[in-house]
Amino acid sequence: SRYRQVLALLVILISGRIIRAWHQGGVNWTQLPDISKWLEQGGSRWIKAIKVLSGILITSLSLFAFSTSRLNRCFILVVQLFFLLSGCLVLQHAIKYQDNNFLASGGGATFIAQIIYAVLGIATCFVAVASPWMFPIYIHVNSSSNGQSPASQIAKNQMVHLLGGLKESSYLTGWAYMLSWSLLQLLLQQPINSMPILLLLLQTSASVIYFLNDGVARKTCVEVAALYFIGMAGHFGLGNTNTLATIDVAGAFIGISSHSTLLSGILMFCITYASPMLVLLSLVMYISIKDESHSRSNKTTNIGLLLKAVLAIPLLVPLCINSVLLIAYTIVLLQMRNHLFIWSVFSPKYLYVCATTVCVYIGVCIVAATEVYIYLVCSFRSRRLLSEPL
Repeated sequence: SRYRQVLALLVILISGRIIRAWHQGGVNWTQLPDISKWLEQGGSRWIKAIKVLSGILITSLSLFAFSTSRLNRCFILVVQLFFLLSGCLVLQHAIKYQDNNFLASGGGATFIAQIIYAVLGIATCFVAVASPWMFPIYIHVNSSSNGQSPASQIAKNQMVHLLGGLKESSYLTGWAYMLSWSLLQLLLQQPINSMPILLLLLQTSASVIYFLNDGVARKTCVEVAALYFIGMAGHFGLGNTNTLATIDVAGAFIGISSHSTLLSGILMFCITYASPMLVLLSLVMYISIKDESHSRSNKTTNIGLLLKAVLAIPLLVPLCINSVLLIAYTIVLLQMRNHLFIWSVFSPKYLYVCATTVCVYIGVCIVAATEVYIYLVCSFRSRRLLSEPL
């Protein structure tokens, strides 16, 4: 445990420092050297090599992460096969089409990108939908309990198995969300950002592991806030700024065979908010290892109360932080609306804050829907098992 804690802390610090040095942030410091400029001066072969290495490492991490799950082995093998196929397709797209702009805009590249979208979507939905059904549930009654009635014992055992099913399913689904999002970003982002995507994935997962193993009685809101700010820092680590000129438009047309403003806008949003969305999706895995309902499982058998205990803080903290920022910027905008530069200089920042609000709401809704679905499935399976004759 101590070894994993130290290793996770080193990964967090080293990854954060490299991400910070990858792109020189700020309008007044763009002329200063950074890692991305050095790689661009070295030639495209270095950038391609780093992208291929990042794809291999993310694919390998997916195989290892899913192998640690205790769910059905056949189910895990199918999931690993899906993500292995996705990783291979992303690598094929990078090797074949990265250096050739003519081929990258052709039908072959578009077809492979569409296959990647389909495989990642099917794999993620398959894990999210099927994982709660793969956790074994057993209800037993201990005749030598301390004067408890069989009904109370069964209810208590039901809560224990519900929590176990929630943890296992949330752990696997959280990894599926994070890894599929990272592979998608390897396809959409500029090739120079492939290593920051890998480092963001490592930093986020290492942060969750560190919160599990550090042994400190830290409040959940502090940990969730730390994860949220890691995502916002990674937003600028990918080369984004508060100006609209840094939005990556080229990646918004990957895999689109005909012009579509809606689809291009969605892809552009995914590219711009890759880091905040990755952290929000990681909350599913965070819930699986930092379950606040353990302390209440012995006091109540109400599923609704347990669900509130699981979801309350991880969902409210990002919403509250973003709401404070949005309200503050709105007040500043209204108070200084007659200023000469408020609409030309400050308004792009306000648009970014509004878009961040949309990102937070989407991420929170995905996390909430996932956890509610897992709880409903586990509860249904437990009740059906209880209704069967012993």
